[in-house]
Amino acid sequence: MDWQATLTKYTESLIDFAPKLLGFIAVLIIGMWIAKRLTSLIEKLLTKSNLGPELNGFFLSMASLALKFIVLLIALGILGFEVSAVLGILAGVVFAVGLALQGFMGNFASGITIVFFKPYRVGDWVQIADFFGKVESIQIFNTTLITPGDKTLIIPNGKVTDDVITNFSMKGHMRLELSVTMPYAESFPKVKETIKAALKDYPLILSDPEPIIGIETFDSHNIIVTVRPYIHPDNYWDVTFDLNGRIKEAFHKQQIKVAYSEGVELGTIGD
Repeated sequence: MDWQATLTKYTESLIDFAPKLLGFIAVLIIGMWIAKRLTSLIEKLLTKSNLGPELNGFFLSMASLALKFIVLLIALGILGFEVSAVLGILAGVVFAVGLALQGFMGNFASGITIVFFKPYRVGDWVQIADFFGKVESIQIFNTTLITPGDKTLIIPNGKVTDDVITNFSMKGHMRLELSVTMPYAESFPKVKETIKAALKDYPLILSDPEPIIGIETFDSHNIIVTVRPYIHPDNYWDVTFDLNGRIKEAFHKQQIKVAYSEGVELGTIGD
């Protein structure tokens, strides 16, 4: 075997292919930079439009993917691939992947449903299944929530449309549910008036609808009193902490006793 001839052949092929490879790399780098700038321009145009943040985020994600895909096609064309052949192969791959990842495509379809039917908007406080938080963004495949504890929840859109959605912001207010215990010997009218006084003049509680205070249930050792003021969803945790503190302070001033176990009982552990 003539190694020198073979080496010369591959060297010449590499030299012939090098400009295409450099062109491929250059188009990818420059094209992705241009795609990024165009995406920023599209984002500014969408921001000026009246489509709303939900559609803005959805269309921006679509535009970004489309621009990057076009850049990749141009780069592959420079490398010597037929664009029509690439599209054919890609269509087959997408079909095969789509069959394997039906949930993935379902998230895309669910994203379209959410954007156009608007069960919630960016900025709304919602509960999806067991997840509670403020909607930060609605993307093609998922919805991002920020919890009151500043945790980021990324929920697939398919799960959103398959489950119950509770929108706390749709009516502009939500009901806060607090529980207070009182012993059976205590006067409920006194407790109720004391709680009302603690809620009075607190600026973050809505006057309409009025707060609800009532006995929820009779426990084995105490009575459970439920306090339900209406608030703006953004004030959920502030009101929760403040009212618990106000009620405790009011109980202390009125010398209202609460039911709780006092002392510790020790028991034996068997073999």
